[in-house]
Amino acid sequence: MEQGSAREGARPAYAPGAFPYAPGGARVPEDRLPGNRVPEQARGRQGEEEQARGEHTHSEPPAPRTVRRHSVRGQILDALRAALVDGELVPGQVYSAPALGARFGVSATPVREAMQRLAVEGAVEVVPNRGFRVTERGPRELAELAEVRALIEVPVMLGLARTVPAQRWSVLRPLAEATVAAAAVGDRAAYAESDRAFHRAVLTLSGNEQLVTIADELHRRSQWPLVAGPAARRAELLADAAEHTALLDALIAQDLTVVQALVREHFTGADG
Repeated sequence: MEQGSAREGARPAYAPGAFPYAPGGARVPEDRLPGNRVPEQARGRQGEEEQARGEHTHSEPPAPRTVRRHSVRGQILDALRAALVDGELVPGQVYSAPALGARFGVSATPVREAMQRLAVEGAVEVVPNRGFRVTERGPRELAELAEVRALIEVPVMLGLARTVPAQRWSVLRPLAEATVAAAAVGDRAAYAESDRAFHRAVLTLSGNEQLVTIADELHRRSQWPLVAGPAARRAELLADAAEHTALLDALIAQDLTVVQALVREHFTGADG
């Protein structure tokens, strides 16, 4: 099921400079240039004509540094989440933003911003004047997350099994196969991402965006490592991935009995 264990060994270190960016520049509107002044009244008429044609009456916005920084922060956030799933960031240990920034080849600022986001999600805790401590979790919390996820997803999937036509389920086949591919090489970070992608795609068919958002957040939290948890073995990942493909086959066949059994088994195994 979803993994809450640490990884056997670390993933390859991130090379410095792995997140390049280029400076942006602002464009000065032509009517502000010397010699190109447009009378106020004429500019008003021109604006009305442009609006009638569906055109913008202002210049294109520049690419400010904040947008550039947020792009780097997003990449750092993804890398930190992968490190959490893999167990590279050990539960109970404190990590400073400057040290992690040096590891990723960026300044401390985007790392700090990404860590603040992880703190909101509950993955880490802020330690004043030191950095961020990876949250320590036990089997009970993982079991509780699995129970809540089952309460949300099981009835939704059973409802979808009764109403969604087979061809729509068939489109999800590549997502199910992606979980198998990640499990086959023992890549827990890739498996975690593909696992969530499959579940999101299934729940999206319900048309309830709030449900998808809440379920995905619970799913992500269930993938964080346990304190002193055993490393997930490749065989366990493959067994979990096989449940995705079997579930998809049952949904296509509209076999409600098998769907219910597989979904409940899928969540029952989440606390192992």
